[in-house]
Amino acid sequence: MHLLNLYNCLQTYLVIGAMLFGFGIYGLVSRRTIIGMLISSELILAAASINFMAFNRFLAPDPVTGQIFTLFIMAIAAAEAAIAVSIVISVYRNYKSIDTEDIVDLHG
Repeated sequence: MHLLNLYNCLQTYLVIGAMLFGFGIYGLVSRRTIIGMLISSELILAAASINFMAFNRFLAPDPVTGQIFTLFIMAIAAAEAAIAVSIVISVYRNYKSIDTEDIVDLHG
């Protein structure tokens, strides 16, 4: 019956957030395409949202604080996805590839 009470424990949420953060960092390091890097950065933002909501639920006296931070993270993630997809489309039109190694001409 101890497994049924895992939802009522802060450490469970922190472990899930840490796993998502680790998967996101691994994806940023190991992926070669821009789309894979974008998905990995979304995992990192999801991990931050889970941690904010977990600390909000278990430690914060005001229940609105963590929810507001999570809404800001969601807005940043949506804006980041829109901008990144437009950059990917622009790069693909110019270079016919979304592989990060093929786009070495972008150095400023």
